[in-house]
Amino acid sequence: MNHTLTADIDFFAAALSQKIISAWQEDEAGVYCEIGRGIVEKYSSDYVRIRNIETGKQSHYARDMTMFSTAE
Repeated sequence: MNHTLTADIDFFAAALSQKIISAWQEDEAGVYCEIGRGIVEKYSSDYVRIRNIETGKQSHYARDMTMFSTAE
């Protein structure tokens, strides 16, 4: 079951528990596509920084245009 992360407490809990989350954005056709996956390293009211656990690459995603989810 997927859980959508929207509130600061959701990102705090995901970061604390080191859960893997997915970042999703809409493509031109309005379909959500996964654009990133990893562990929350930092978040603010505007952005979430996720570190890919396989490559170690850090990516920043705007909260107003990205949907975040985790599998529970």
